[in-house]
Amino acid sequence: MTKKKVAIILSALTAVSMLAGCASKTDTGSEAAKATSEAPKGPVKISIMADLQTTEVPSDKLEKVLEQKTNSELDIQWVPDGSYDEKFQAAFATGSLPQVVYLKNAASFILMRDAIKNNQFWEVGPYLKDYPNLKSLNQKILNNTAVSGKIYSLYQERQPARAGLIYRKDWADKLGLSAPKTVDELYNMLKKFKEADLAGGGKTIPISDRNDLVYGAFKTLSMYFGTPNGWGTQDGKLVPEFMTKGYTDTMKFMKKLRDEGLINQDFPVTSKTDQQNLMYTGRSGLYIGTMGDVKGFQEKTMKNIPEAQYEVTNDIQGVDGKNITWGLSGYGTVVLFPKSSVKSEQELKNILGVMDKFYSPEIADLLKYGLKDEHYTLKDGKVVPSTDSKLIEKEVRPYLNMALYETTNITPSFYALPALEKANNLANEAVKFMVTDPSVSLDSKTFNEKGARLQDQIKDATYQFIMNKIDEAGFQSAVKKWQNDGGQKIIDEFNEQFKNNGGK
Repeated sequence: MTKKKVAIILSALTAVSMLAGCASKTDTGSEAAKATSEAPKGPVKISIMADLQTTEVPSDKLEKVLEQKTNSELDIQWVPDGSYDEKFQAAFATGSLPQVVYLKNAASFILMRDAIKNNQFWEVGPYLKDYPNLKSLNQKILNNTAVSGKIYSLYQERQPARAGLIYRKDWADKLGLSAPKTVDELYNMLKKFKEADLAGGGKTIPISDRNDLVYGAFKTLSMYFGTPNGWGTQDGKLVPEFMTKGYTDTMKFMKKLRDEGLINQDFPVTSKTDQQNLMYTGRSGLYIGTMGDVKGFQEKTMKNIPEAQYEVTNDIQGVDGKNITWGLSGYGTVVLFPKSSVKSEQELKNILGVMDKFYSPEIADLLKYGLKDEHYTLKDGKVVPSTDSKLIEKEVRPYLNMALYETTNITPSFYALPALEKANNLANEAVKFMVTDPSVSLDSKTFNEKGARLQDQIKDATYQFIMNKIDEAGFQSAVKKWQNDGGQKIIDEFNEQFKNNGGK
């Protein structure tokens, strides 16, 4: 019987730059010599670290079915989302990672590049061809996850252009406002929300945001101001986004929102949970992030405000008058296999045999929808989800973060909420005008060594500008310090590869 538990890992935090030297190393050559081609004789025992984005650990109902369908015995360590990166790094530092680890997101993956190069994780690329589902993975997405040209991870498929606006349609209707199509119209909507004080008692916070310049509002807004995604080209050379006019204009816009009380004043220290609670409790009327989250917003807000109605849009024009949105690299996170816990090539092969099934239609549906006739039914070949939101939240929702396919091999679904169907359609259409990061497949030794620390300098300076603690000259001083502390080497190293790749 599988034992489920919330992971409790030693809390010692170690800087990423120190981790490579702390974790255990494995002799690849001797491991290969030990490898055999024996198939597992019984269920494959696998320990997994997974991100828990619900308030409770799920029941083991789906886990038992998953074990049966994949011929495995799973030990899933559910780690709360708010402390996931911290717990992951602590476990890595102490060599106590389980055999299969989901990283929190793409940014977390970038931080692990040096450790991956340092032989801390198995390279899986050469094995993919041997498995029926792994051999069909999208090569372009795999390439976006490559480290030094090699594939070390499986990817979790995500719609690349999912960012947009979720707003209170009932508020907009009361004020005679239509969906914003420009930044000016967005600003006007927020200002009208504030003036009308639709939350009552002077408590209206028109837009809620959180302490995240990437997955919060800032990144998506920056696209509307013509900011490149991560890195852009000027005069044929790559430059970081924060050295462009669009980034500065975005900071000025965010500063204006804060100065005029149109955004939660403490957003640089606001968690995602607290940000969303501002929506659920009816204090805020607009959220910028993944449009597909509208279903959760609708269900949870209606418990407090029955008349609440949400709508989504990403039909926003940029500075050139054309629609634009932020584009991801086709994956939300990746799955890695630490050499500290996967001791042999044969053990890796056995685990990959189980993970291969995660991409199969049967398991992909199980992880996304749950059990047929219990969590959903089928009608005309499409999934009809259960309307029992408590049941789904308790028994299905946590496993969605372990699902590796989001649309591929997934049975189509009816949408109980029209706004959710619209969010899905808008995200699919936005692929045509999304802006992608040209540096995603590039590598920089200096970036791997100190990129995260240097980026913190820019993040701090960005918040300081928005909070009126430094002016534009102060921000430029921070950029100059970033260059002097190693940033210029990152620019040079990225550009050398960019040039060698033909400027692509």
